[in-house]
Order: sequence, then structure tokens, then C-alpha cells
Amino acid sequence: MPRNLDLTALRSFVTVADAGGVTRAAGLLHLTQSAVSMQLKRLEDNLGRPLLDRSGRGVSLTADGEQLLGYARRMMRLNDEVYSRLTDHAYEGEIVLGVPSDVVYPAIPSVLKQFHAEYPRMRVQLISSYTSRLKSMFARGECDITLTTEEEKDAGAETLAELPLVWVGAPNGQAWRTRPLRLAFERNCIFRKGVQKALNAANIQWEMGVDGDSTRTIEASLSADLAVHAVIDGTVQPFLEQIDHGGALPDLAMTRVNMYAANNTGGQAMQDLLSMIRRAFAAL
Repeated sequence: MPRNLDLTALRSFVTVADAGGVTRAAGLLHLTQSAVSMQLKRLEDNLGRPLLDRSGRGVSLTADGEQLLGYARRMMRLNDEVYSRLTDHAYEGEIVLGVPSDVVYPAIPSVLKQFHAEYPRMRVQLISSYTSRLKSMFARGECDITLTTEEEKDAGAETLAELPLVWVGAPNGQAWRTRPLRLAFERNCIFRKGVQKALNAANIQWEMGVDGDSTRTIEASLSADLAVHAVIDGTVQPFLEQIDHGGALPDLAMTRVNMYAANNTGGQAMQDLLSMIRRAFAAL
């Protein structure tokens, strides 16, 4: 059967070790000397080991007490951190995070999960849209953090990753073989013009097979093998696959995943979220 250590008794033990005696520790803990002595005795009885050497004028730690002290300090730090994170109103509030739909997966879900575990009283409002709209929202102060996909970066941006675009389509699909090549892109997709330009340069005829404003419409059309699309390498959805075209389609341009962050908002929680995002995209 699992046995639990008394955190209150452990705190008294650490305080006695730091203060060098029970009397001074009792004053620091705002307890009576007898109360502290009883906690120490209960801790020794629980572990079945003497923790303090009381034979001299002062109080010193036994070998077992010295070993326990390191564990006790770590347990106190963890206890205090948990209590602070769950009750401190400094860690309440909301951070608005804007992310283009084509880079939400696979990085952002893991970031949100990790942030919630560390800041359970804070909320991240995720807005998924296209880059130009997200940059406009950020400029108006409607987003605290905005990720973008773009060829360059504006002032204040931090580049998280620079990756090539790759051709994607239905698993085992044949749409990439057809001519004119049927494309599926949202009207505001930042990759659309660059893909068309690459096809023109390669003298490959193409047409817009699917042209709309809905990400789901594009995904459904691709899954049905009605057209092809381009995404950032490392962000291919599980219901699609990168096309192994053997050179039949042109190589596509590199693109940046940039991050814009508002200044002086969110405090430590904001800084931790930014760090989580950096690590997630560095792993792509």
C-alpha cells in the first residue's frame, strides 16, 4: 500500500535544517516549539529512521537526514509551484493566437496541450485564417501572437522555419498526371500565385479545378483525387500524401513561417508560449 509523506512535516524539517535549530525554526514557521518537535518526530516515525542528531547542544542532521533534505527541498519547490500556478491570479487571462490553417498541424495542437498543462487558468483563443487577414488583425491589436507563411518577413517578425513547398494529393492519386493539371486552392492562399508561376515557367498547362474560400472544400476535393495542392514540407495532413512525381512537376519555392508577437502583454505566460511555439516549429 502506498505511503505518503506529510508535506507540512517536511517543510518543518527543511526549516529546522536551514535555521540550525527547532526554536528558531518555530519562530520562522509561526508555530510553537513543541508543535515543530512533534512534526519532526512524526516524520521520523513514518520513515523509521532518525533524521536529527540531538545529542549535542544544537541540532544536526544524521546521514539519513542529509539524504532526505535534498528530496524535501525538491518536493517543497514543486508543491509551491503547483499551488502558485493554480491559485495565482497573475496566471489568469487570455492570449489570442492567430495561425494560418496550413500550419496548424502538426505543431499547434501539441503547443496548446503543453501550455494548458502549465497554465490551466489561462485561455488561448486560436484563430485560424489566411496570412494577410491575420497580419491585419495583428496590426489592429486583435491578436497577441500571429504566425504567417510568407516569402519574406516584415519588421518585427521572427522566422521560425524556412521550408520548401511540396506537391500533395490523394493517397495513390493520379490527378497529378492529368493535363491540364487541376489545382485546388483557396482564393486567399498565399501559395497560389507562386505555384501557378512555377507551372508557367515549366510550360505545364494548368487550370483551377477547385477555387473557393473553404479549407474543407479543398481538402475534400484533394481526398477525392480531383486536383493537387501545395503545402509546407512537414505539414502534410494524414489523409493526403506528398506526390512522388519523379520530376514531372516543378520544384516549388521556399517559404518562411514567421512569428509576430505583441510587446508588453501576457507576462511570463506569453514568453513561455512563444518558447513552446519556437520549439514546435524547430522540430518540423
